[in-house]
Amino acid sequence: MTWTIPNILSVLRLVAAPMIAVMFLFFTRPYADWFALCLFLIASVTDWFDGYLARLWKQETRLGAMMDPIADKAMVVIALMVIVGYSSMSPWLVLPATLILFREVFVSGLREFLGDTAGTLKVTKLAKWKTATQMVAIAVLFGQGVFEHYLGMSAWGMDQALVDQVMMGEVEDTQGLLWKHAGMVWSGWVGIALLWIAAALTAVTGFDYFRKAVPYLKD
Repeated sequence: MTWTIPNILSVLRLVAAPMIAVMFLFFTRPYADWFALCLFLIASVTDWFDGYLARLWKQETRLGAMMDPIADKAMVVIALMVIVGYSSMSPWLVLPATLILFREVFVSGLREFLGDTAGTLKVTKLAKWKTATQMVAIAVLFGQGVFEHYLGMSAWGMDQALVDQVMMGEVEDTQGLLWKHAGMVWSGWVGIALLWIAAALTAVTGFDYFRKAVPYLKD
């Protein structure tokens, strides 16, 4: 194994993947959301850098080629698991997340079955767009959790009638409830919309990989 900087970044990204879930075991919210968001953003940036540096320095290796997609899938799978779990199993998140996870398992199974001919299922530009959309959607949804819990912290001790009056503009908003609520709503909708777009791209790219693998599946 060759321990180049790109390979080290891939390994660190793989190690960071389970740490996203661990944040919610050791920290209360919204701090866990903040730490998970920062960790996810840093890992997403290294995803671009390790590939760029490997090509720039001509350090593309078999280890890197193996670790990079594994780290990406681990990040997405664990982050989606955390987001769906803390969303009280909202169907707006469960459905696209299920499609994304199914596709990842299905394509990984195809590649394992094809073995030496797995090069047929090379990553396409559309698949790269799918990954990028997933990463942005997950980051935005973590941000939604941050807004939600800061809103709850700001409204702590206020009765519902007072909160309603503040939201309707009848009482001065001294706690910043309005902008926190707006951030929560908009980040939630944007994150869900991007996740559905990612799910659609997931379905298209998954079918494309299956179509390319069909000739190798015939007896």
